[in-house]
Amino acid sequence: MDIKALKALLAERGEPAYRLAQAKRAFFVELGADWDSVTTYGKPLREACREAIPWNTLKEVKTIVSPQGDTVKTLFECADGQKIEAVLMRHDDGRNTVCASSQVGCAMACAFCATGTMGLKRNLSIPEIVEQVIHFSRFLKPTKEYVTNLVMMGMGEPFHNYDNVIAALKQLNDKDGLNLGARHMSISTCGIVPGILKLADEPLQVNLAISIHAGTDEVRDKFMPVNKAYPLAKLMDAVHVYMKKTNRKVMFEYLLLKGINDHKSDANALARLLAHDHRLSHVNVIKYHPTEAFDPTAREERIAFVEWLEERGISATHRVTFGEDIDAACGQLAVQEENGLVKQGLDAVRAKRVRSNV
Repeated sequence: MDIKALKALLAERGEPAYRLAQAKRAFFVELGADWDSVTTYGKPLREACREAIPWNTLKEVKTIVSPQGDTVKTLFECADGQKIEAVLMRHDDGRNTVCASSQVGCAMACAFCATGTMGLKRNLSIPEIVEQVIHFSRFLKPTKEYVTNLVMMGMGEPFHNYDNVIAALKQLNDKDGLNLGARHMSISTCGIVPGILKLADEPLQVNLAISIHAGTDEVRDKFMPVNKAYPLAKLMDAVHVYMKKTNRKVMFEYLLLKGINDHKSDANALARLLAHDHRLSHVNVIKYHPTEAFDPTAREERIAFVEWLEERGISATHRVTFGEDIDAACGQLAVQEENGLVKQGLDAVRAKRVRSNV
């Protein structure tokens, strides 16, 4: 739902201010399916809203669920026919994290990312970002669960759609809406320095994650074109500014690629890079979901990489892998859709969803 457009429509009709709050409650809190769920509106007002403002701007195309039931991935179609995707990750400790997209495709062309093969088509609007979270909130509603965390780590570079991303997060954070805590939201960037500096002055206290993937320019240049514009020295200067202004921890995402960035020397280089601000740095070591570009590093070597970092005084974890068996890495499902592959719909998979801790 386009909240800004609804506010304008209600004002144009001379409706009282509380009408906006009523619609927001039906959409964000009660998670209604359509305008008929706004029972506090009379029929004429509901019809006027239905005609002018779509309740949903995204249409579910297909949804797949992992055999364990811990990962749910949905492909959406936008009003203009473009495809985007989002993922729900269900943790054993009860957290439900949505990984949402910020763009259709991506211009950054990281060699390991399926989305990068699509190129950038356009930015997502505020409603298109918000509704990815609402979709999974509705999915969880029958089991009386809810979305607890949001990571902007899906398709696209969030800082290339900064204004819409921040506005969407504020909407989701709204106490009269979904009321998702700001500190339970994270924005992941491949290293867009102006965006990092802008976020440092942002009142909304969301978390920052940086896809670093290498401790030297020589290695990072091999698979991240962004490093040409913002090499590690510039990137880390921006990180230092962010940490100084916010005193908030930064998560560094490190995808291990076999034979490329997984040697002990790579761990040492990363440790040297982060040594200056190690108190506010944490490294998430991640298994690579193959997209035919690289091979994944074996589990024992990933664990060893974490240990090498810890030996150098760097906080690190081996992040749990979700959805590898359902192509849950960024862009994989959208790319499959372009290639004509067919998956199951949400109604079909919900019926046979399995989760060990329910």
